[in-house]
Amino acid sequence: MAEHEHVRVAVIGSGFGGLGAAVRLRREGITDFVVLERADSVGGTWRDNSYPGCACDVPSHLYSFSFAPNPDWPRTFSGQRHIRAYLEHVTDLFGLRPHIRFGSEVTLMTWDGDHLRWTIETSRGTLTADIVVSATGPLSDPKIPEIPGLESFPGKVFHSARWDHDYDLRGKRVAMVGTGASAIQIVPAIQPRVGRLTLLQRTPPWVMPRVDRAISGAERWLHRRLPVTAQARRGLLWGIRELQVQAFTKHPDELGLVEQLAKRNMARAIKDPALRAKLTPDYRIGCKRILLSSEYYPALAQPNVDVVAAGLSEIRGSTVVAADGTEAEVDAIIFGTGFHVTDLPIAERVVGAGGSTLAESWKDGMQALRGGSAAGFPNFLTIIGPNTGLGNSSMILMIESQLNYVADYLRQLDVLGGHTALDARPSAVAAWNRKVQERMKRTVWNTGGCTSWYLDASGRNTTVWPGTTTEFRRATRRVDLAEYEVIRKPAPVPGREPAVDSGRTPAAGSGQRPAAGSGQQREAAA
Repeated sequence: MAEHEHVRVAVIGSGFGGLGAAVRLRREGITDFVVLERADSVGGTWRDNSYPGCACDVPSHLYSFSFAPNPDWPRTFSGQRHIRAYLEHVTDLFGLRPHIRFGSEVTLMTWDGDHLRWTIETSRGTLTADIVVSATGPLSDPKIPEIPGLESFPGKVFHSARWDHDYDLRGKRVAMVGTGASAIQIVPAIQPRVGRLTLLQRTPPWVMPRVDRAISGAERWLHRRLPVTAQARRGLLWGIRELQVQAFTKHPDELGLVEQLAKRNMARAIKDPALRAKLTPDYRIGCKRILLSSEYYPALAQPNVDVVAAGLSEIRGSTVVAADGTEAEVDAIIFGTGFHVTDLPIAERVVGAGGSTLAESWKDGMQALRGGSAAGFPNFLTIIGPNTGLGNSSMILMIESQLNYVADYLRQLDVLGGHTALDARPSAVAAWNRKVQERMKRTVWNTGGCTSWYLDASGRNTTVWPGTTTEFRRATRRVDLAEYEVIRKPAPVPGREPAVDSGRTPAAGSGQRPAAGSGQQREAAA
């Protein structure tokens, strides 16, 4: 990284969010940007998650950018390697590689109020940027629970997102911890190979059949020759999911029929009543993400699999001990225990205008204006920020909506002219969050009777969007300057030393006095 490098925009991460942001910048005519990536290749979560059986639970034609359709998806639900290959293709198609700085993990980002820019320290050096777009994603940092005795376990231990491909599972006694989206794909993939598989289940998931099939050569030919057919396919997949949203957000009782279908899916493979009882959830379907698999239940019915209906509580030597006292000797422990979603590690590394980190600002729960702008962090935008997640559709739809917002944000800065920054008003952030949380009260995620990774430590849902993707697209179509304070760097006064920024000047009409010696001016946006 060049010494004292300065760019207009720094994008953090090269998954769907980061690559999408880079493409949008190029399409907006902005080439003065970098993409900072801690790994040595693009792909984000689809690079990191390479475990056996890894695949997407959103149909392929909906889980891709609208501006980069792929007529050659091989299956209706694509596997990890095909999605990663797609992201590599997007990188090359739009000429993004010259902008990417691999091996550049961001260690600290600090707002410089004197110069209205961010100072970004990375593992490869320091640079500055006028605007930061953080696209690290909520599924990037694995979470392994603190289990007594884990540090002295003599066998192999790894998380599903850090799969050890050099470790041979054949004939091994394996403990699978967790029953989330990764675990239900891993279990059927490794069950035929291992000697014995012990599944430690804290909460059973609702599982529906995964109706996957190969996409025929004729279909792919048609999509290549007539792109409108692929667009129609994508539109149909999107429309079906838009119609489903009301059941999740307004009428959770309507999901009872779906529960019956899920129970039938289980009953077809699980004939043992005792095992079926262990696997039957006691909460409303949809409260946790509905999982898709046609192989999970058949794998659990195999004679070399034990289902323990209790979470892992302790490890004694090579013995795993469940909360109900069940013990099992194992050679390896695989954690499918999710990620730091409501306590994003990147938030610890972002220091805003007031000297506090983003994590400190979010100590009572994550919140950001329209899912992207946090108060006190000027010119800092998050892709897949608070309350932008989905429970039933494609996150690519939400990412593209946020990219619209990023593009208009940059346009507004250009219109304002000069050296300016935008900082979300605390009142606007609070009003947006109140509206979101009020809508959340009726949703299945809050009323369904479960504890999920959608909820933070205080039980607040700071993860999911309580509406349709259409509503979110409308909400992020353009920046409302009334929701921001405009920060300007004052013009130098002849014969006078430049002021040093030692505080924050409130917007005009706030009734507060400007901080002494402030090197920036704030004004009420039009």
